Amino acid sequence: MEDGKVEYYAASRVVDVTGVLSDSQAREVDLLLADKLSSAAETMWLPHNLVRAVRRLVDKVDPAGRVERARKADEGRKVTLEHGENCQSRLVTTMRSEVAAACYARVDSLARQRKRDGHERTYDQLRADVVADLLLGNEPGAKTPEVAAVVYVHMPVDTALSISESGAELDGYGPIPGAVGREIATNSKSTWRKVLCDPATGDPVDLGRSRYRPSATIREAMRVRDRECVIPWCHRPARHCDADHEREWARDNGPTSLTNLTARCRRHHRMKHTPGWLSRYDVARARISITTPLDTTYTGRRTPILAPNPKPPGQPPGQDEPPF
Repeated sequence: MEDGKVEYYAASRVVDVTGVLSDSQAREVDLLLADKLSSAAETMWLPHNLVRAVRRLVDKVDPAGRVERARKADEGRKVTLEHGENCQSRLVTTMRSEVAAACYARVDSLARQRKRDGHERTYDQLRADVVADLLLGNEPGAKTPEVAAVVYVHMPVDTALSISESGAELDGYGPIPGAVGREIATNSKSTWRKVLCDPATGDPVDLGRSRYRPSATIREAMRVRDRECVIPWCHRPARHCDADHEREWARDNGPTSLTNLTARCRRHHRMKHTPGWLSRYDVARARISITTPLDTTYTGRRTPILAPNPKPPGQPPGQDEPPF
């Protein structure tokens, strides 16, 4: 904070996340975070990115406590009513993250359907109206949404089999306890999908196919890989993003392939084509750089689905690779 790199809000959120740790564990997180930030892109200092990184470190230094914390927090789920000014109030629901994400996806889908049906209200207004209609038992005023509420949970196979308790992540939120990930996965309404990842990079190299149209498979593989809009400060889930050609399809003869497609929310998709903005994304290295009209450049990197393991399978730690 003294150097002006971390704002007060971000620092207070770090304190909130680490408040469950002992003094020694908090010091360990502090050391790990300092080491991580020393070589991280400047966008890592943004509040949401910083808090997500701290969550991962807290889970790393206290893996045993993460499940109990999640269970205890779930006991505090509630709905509160906060009256404000100008005849407006806030109805706040506290619940498990995956349930909240699914609820929001459902509300958002119904609101977007209303918009397509010709309603002139803003998306925020439509979402608020949909929530009220659903809770009051009224007809939401929209046809069946184009897609069902979808929430992605990424989980390594060893975590799914209870061999490990790390590696599970909730789309748009970040790391969750392995036990919570398994609970979500074993829900009767959950759908499993195999994703093969390159052990050296942690990124997907293949996606188990259950559909016939390759374009749909490529889009879903892109969503699984990117998880969110690729812009470093944007965390809109990839399922709500456009599939953007890095090399433009018409102008640059860019292919419609996984190596040339990235998830960009509609706002940042349009921004990419606005004069003065320059965007470069290296899909292979998962590195993006954004240059603004003021000639300021921001960089960021995509977090891989699995922790990279550059050593070949079966090679003991520390053993040098053969010289051939």
